[in-house]
Amino acid sequence: MPDFVEILKNRDPHEREFHQAVHGVLASVKPLLDQRPEYGRAAILQRMTEPERIYTFRIPWADARNQTHVNRGFMVEMNNAVGPFKGGLRFHPSVNQSILKFLAFEQVFKNALTTMPMGGGAGGADFEPKGKSDMEVMSFCQSFMTELFHHIGPNTDIPGSDIGVGAREIGYLFGMYRKLRNEFTGVLTGKSIGWGGSLFRREAPGYGCVYFAAEMLAERWNLTLEGKTCLVSGAGKVALATAEKLIELGARVVTLSDSSGYIYDEEGIDAQKLAFVKRLKYVHRERIREYAEKYPHAVYTPLSENMDHHPLWSHRADCAFPCATQNEIRLKDAYHLINNNVRLVCEGANMPCTSDAVEIFLDKKILYAPGKAANAGGVAVSGLEMTQNSIHLPWSRQELDKRLKMIMKNIHATCLAAAEQYGDPGNYLLGANAAGFLKVADAMLDQGLL
Repeated sequence: MPDFVEILKNRDPHEREFHQAVHGVLASVKPLLDQRPEYGRAAILQRMTEPERIYTFRIPWADARNQTHVNRGFMVEMNNAVGPFKGGLRFHPSVNQSILKFLAFEQVFKNALTTMPMGGGAGGADFEPKGKSDMEVMSFCQSFMTELFHHIGPNTDIPGSDIGVGAREIGYLFGMYRKLRNEFTGVLTGKSIGWGGSLFRREAPGYGCVYFAAEMLAERWNLTLEGKTCLVSGAGKVALATAEKLIELGARVVTLSDSSGYIYDEEGIDAQKLAFVKRLKYVHRERIREYAEKYPHAVYTPLSENMDHHPLWSHRADCAFPCATQNEIRLKDAYHLINNNVRLVCEGANMPCTSDAVEIFLDKKILYAPGKAANAGGVAVSGLEMTQNSIHLPWSRQELDKRLKMIMKNIHATCLAAAEQYGDPGNYLLGANAAGFLKVADAMLDQGLL
């Protein structure tokens, strides 16, 4: 296994995020690989870590001053052995091939865990929608779709939303797709409710993360989230939905953050304060520091790029929900969490903990839920949106919430069963990786050498 990861590193030395994701899976599933030599003979690892295809394209667009800009777009189609490619679109300056390969690779196993017929992919561009006018974002999205529409379809590749891509961006993208193809099909998820979207799509990743955490607490200690102090990072849709559901279940949320800094509210962020943050982020597109100006008892701490840790994780709490971005919890942060009595870390973002941080959590027997299991609620409801589009019937919010709870409960049970089967009961990382890997690998074996 180490030799295999080294081969990947030597082939593509700059794809650090992708190497990290692959190493995290392979380190967990080694017992499974030892028991199933047919996977080696069929080169399942090599095939699973090499995307089916990658598209790279230029995206010219005009700003409000009629100045032309050019960004770079990507589409990574990683694996479709169990269904059409499915993953998010990310618009952010940090987007590159490595990040999208890691997202697509993780998506393969996440989608497999939902038991829905979806493969894994990811796409996006190094475009920053923050600070842009609606017309500028529309110009970019329409240009992006003029290339993307060649590669997607309801039975081929169904992109959804990720960082920087919300209902506004999905609307502009879908409008151009509809124009180019002259058809109205469920080729994108995250659509607005009035034209094929799901009532529950925005809340699903965060709610699902909290439902998974609740299952973990009940399983290990027969506890609930009521009264637990929780650290939440981020201020996007995943973080805000996570905070909303935690508050609803009686937990005390004390932090939120964005790329500029974080706020700590010792009194707790209640429903009214959370509503203020939603208006701040969704309507006014302002920074989280505005929270401390509205509520002076809260403390705002700015962040700088050269910090060797994230001070948000230095506060005393019971549970941590990293919901911002990859690698936000590093080794020093992991020790801070443990020393401050945190007993559960549940990932709302994709790979928000570094490999050495995860090793510390597992070594110290912290309840740790990897994102491929804990934040699978988002893609699960995307799958339900695809089903709604196929049958042309909407479901109520209550029905979707009921289905989401059941999906997360089943994923939790699947992870526990796989962890026990492969010799480490209670290890959700092993369980998630093994269960997802098995489903995809067996589908690849069944379908022959492709």
